Amino acid sequence: MSARIIHITGARPNFPKAAPVMRALDELGMDQMLVHTGQHYDDKLSEIFFRQLHLRKPDMSLGVGSGSHAQQTAAIMVALEAVFMEHSPELVVVYGDVNSTLAAALVASKLGIRLAHVEAGLRSFDRGMPEEINRILTDSVSDLLFTTSADANAHLGREGVPEEKIFFVGNPMIDTLLSSADRFDAGAVLSAIGLRATDPYLVATLHRPANVDDPASLTGLVDALVECAAIAPIVLPMHPRGARAFAATGILAEPGIHVIDPQGYLEFMGLVRGSRAVITDSGGVQEETTMLGVPCLTLRPNTERPVTISDGTNTLVTAETVASTLRERLASAEHAHRRTPPLWDGHAGRRIARIISEQVA
Repeated sequence: MSARIIHITGARPNFPKAAPVMRALDELGMDQMLVHTGQHYDDKLSEIFFRQLHLRKPDMSLGVGSGSHAQQTAAIMVALEAVFMEHSPELVVVYGDVNSTLAAALVASKLGIRLAHVEAGLRSFDRGMPEEINRILTDSVSDLLFTTSADANAHLGREGVPEEKIFFVGNPMIDTLLSSADRFDAGAVLSAIGLRATDPYLVATLHRPANVDDPASLTGLVDALVECAAIAPIVLPMHPRGARAFAATGILAEPGIHVIDPQGYLEFMGLVRGSRAVITDSGGVQEETTMLGVPCLTLRPNTERPVTISDGTNTLVTAETVASTLRERLASAEHAHRRTPPLWDGHAGRRIARIISEQVA
């Protein structure tokens, strides 16, 4: 078996980006296969996305699982080297900024295989974030760099990437959001925690090491969430990496904070769409709230997605300012007059597929 194009997915954020690209390439009759590294392997973080997004089942699952950054990246590299040598693809396509992205990029580069990076050029300028290192290194060895915003093009240009390698195509994750919106449904989730869809509530997602790995920082964040919960109940899907640390803070006993399991894409997006605001440290949620017109408060000192601030509903906050900012945002109609970022129109996957088909022709 061989395939001219191999797509690499590894973690939850990859799947909504890959689905529209692969669908569009199928429409063009391109020979492709999907390799899932298994960086995320829990059903709610992985398998359910294939079902809900109608993403084809992986042609190959590596089952790498968890580990330190070095262990995980190394294991993926070893496994992918064998895959690429066996199937000899003309192009490897990677998504986002997770460890699977960097591992595949390094292996493809070493083997002389052309590499396409979807969501290239994003920069937080904070090299303390593992994702920032993954983004920079992946872009540095990519042959086709597909960007979601004009600032990403500018970053790549300043880093010396030739203009002919850079393609401003829009955001394929927004393709998935727009095509799935009529199936978003959080009714069962809300009912299970005693809320109705018409009740005012907030959604929170927190998983980044800078927020959840340091006990003192996490305690401050939990105190801030308790203050926000006095404004409206909070629904908090709990990412596995932070579950034990969160539990140690006593958050599970807070009556205004409803900690739930990770949700599928349709359920989670239903929660976000129906919420009054979202408190998060996730990159993708900043983009999704921008498109849904939901105020987003990002608990980080920076963002690699500034377009969600300039053209969206996002605001950077700290644990000390999140509650006051939340009150201000809820009292303001500002988010109702948002702009939609350029090319976030539901057709990014087709643009990417067209370019890839021309490059692999």
